[in-house]
Amino acid sequence: MAKGAQQNREHQAAVQLFGKTVSKRAGFRCEWCEGDQELRLWEYQPDREPGEENLALLCSSCRELVGTKNPDPRRLRSLRNALWSQIPAVAEGAAVVLARCKEPWVREAIEESFIDEGMKERLL
Repeated sequence: MAKGAQQNREHQAAVQLFGKTVSKRAGFRCEWCEGDQELRLWEYQPDREPGEENLALLCSSCRELVGTKNPDPRRLRSLRNALWSQIPAVAEGAAVVLARCKEPWVREAIEESFIDEGMKERLL
């Protein structure tokens, strides 16, 4: 078995250990939009060691937004409240997705949020 494949399996197993804790923290709802469809753990920074602060429980629609380069601004409005979370994977992850949209309300929402000032500068 390849070393990379084994490391990936071990990493995924470590992520899954946080599944119940993150799901309870999220109230079994998407931590970005509060939806409840096809919820799964999402890693904000997959190159880091798995931990609660680096994981968010997201629905299929929000996970899809992560990979969208030019998201529809109407779909993004539901992510605005996530910017106020104390959990980096929730707030900063949502800010990264929101920052792809150039609508004025997005910039304002990120500026007003509690996310790290350095992160705000990189996004805006």
